[in-house]
Amino acid sequence: MTTKPPGYEIPTEMREFAEKSVDQARKAFDGFMGAAFKAAGSLEGSTDVVQTGARDIGRKALSYAEQNVAAALEFATRLVSARDPQEILALQSEFIRSQLQTFGEQAKDIGSTATKIASDVAKPKA
Repeated sequence: MTTKPPGYEIPTEMREFAEKSVDQARKAFDGFMGAAFKAAGSLEGSTDVVQTGARDIGRKALSYAEQNVAAALEFATRLVSARDPQEILALQSEFIRSQLQTFGEQAKDIGSTATKIASDVAKPKA
């Protein structure tokens, strides 16, 4: 019979503190995003200087930032529930792999949007 070596357990108090911290960060971020979207909406409605393309890229960037922070907060939530260092490493590896793929897709989308805008700007006016 093989015995498993004693593993490191994360203390309950530390886990509870981390869970509260993640919850507070999530609430603060939600408030920030609400204010950012409200500010972006009022800027769009109050000035003709903001071009459609720049507005589209700004909206995408804001949306991607929101998605990325939400993913990080979800990762933090899962991390504070980890039972041992091996689970922490597995969660971190999964998160990094997922975020690299997500960042690549987001960069590609913003790049193609910027290319389309540049192309539209370069078109001769009829």
